[in-house]
Amino acid sequence: MKSTNPLFTGIPTTIFEVMSRLADEHQAINLGQGFPDVDGPDDIRRVAAEATEKGPNQYPSMMGLPDLRKAVAAADRRFYSLDIDWQSEVLVTSGATEAIGDCVTALVEEGDEVVLIEPLYDCYVPMVRQAGGAPRLVRLTPPDWRLDRKALAAAFGPRTKAILLNDPMNPAAKVFDDNELAAIAELVVRHDAYAICDEVYEHLVFDGRRHRPLMTLPGMRDRAIRIGSAGKTFSLTGWKIGYVTAAPHLLQPIAKAHQFNTFTTAPNLQKAIAFGLGKGDEYFAALANDQQAKRDRLAAGLTRLGFGVVPCAGTYFIAADIAALGYADDVAFCRAMTIEAGVAAVPMSVFYGAPGGPTNFIRFCFCKRDEVIDAAIERLGNWLKRNQRATA
Repeated sequence: MKSTNPLFTGIPTTIFEVMSRLADEHQAINLGQGFPDVDGPDDIRRVAAEATEKGPNQYPSMMGLPDLRKAVAAADRRFYSLDIDWQSEVLVTSGATEAIGDCVTALVEEGDEVVLIEPLYDCYVPMVRQAGGAPRLVRLTPPDWRLDRKALAAAFGPRTKAILLNDPMNPAAKVFDDNELAAIAELVVRHDAYAICDEVYEHLVFDGRRHRPLMTLPGMRDRAIRIGSAGKTFSLTGWKIGYVTAAPHLLQPIAKAHQFNTFTTAPNLQKAIAFGLGKGDEYFAALANDQQAKRDRLAAGLTRLGFGVVPCAGTYFIAADIAALGYADDVAFCRAMTIEAGVAAVPMSVFYGAPGGPTNFIRFCFCKRDEVIDAAIERLGNWLKRNQRATA
């Protein structure tokens, strides 16, 4: 038989699915995959239910319902002082992952280079390669996740088409500061490139920080593409509602890629998210404060057990160093921890696109109920004690 596409035949199933299956198999507490264990706000879900009953439930506009596109533009203005034309600069997609794929498909051609900062979300490299592009990786290393400006500059060149920037950053939980963003923007302009900005955790930043879109920096308004996610902002990850903001000359080809991908997105869910984006400031503040408290709860528990907890500035995730416990193989540790302790996490090494990344860090997801976090800490403590007795 003829071969299938080697790009997809040769890559493993995403680590999130692998660890979630293993967690289900062993009835483990799943602190691996990034989804809350409670559903989003009642009023948003009620709007979706009412819209389903009332209809229509047929194809909405390919670009998205006007209500949601207007709401996205209004949120960009409200939070970031961006003046967005909802008719020509906003597109609704079936999730942020689709949006990223649409952007890469629309912009990247055979032989182009795309700058990626690792550790990275695992779809980035396959998407770039599927489009015929070549990833140029810039490595961040825990625990400080410092951006090496020289390495970043060296990754840009005459064939650079874009940088794909995840900020706040999964899995590092890093929020890029103004100086780092300015350095990225300067390189994008200097090399006549674009910036695809995955900003799905924009409202999940902690300790008084505020997210700053790259689009707001000088020279970026016509070069940056901003991607947001209702799943992360409203704890409704299964709805798969994403949105893209970009200048018209960029949004037009991205919309064509979307046209031949999912084409459109569930209208009832779009109506509900339009309602959600209009919520008061207290909702968005509470979202960040609640997740910050969960971060602190999990971090305190892991620290008590001897993990080397890495600072977390945003997202759903916290990294921990297992070397402090006497381990060095994050993949084997996560597998054993899931099977033996009944707690699942994700090895950080899988988020590096090139060999040689650190192998002694694992990623925990903390967007869970307090009692779930506490139960996970208890299980981990008991497991580590058993291991210590076994090796004594």
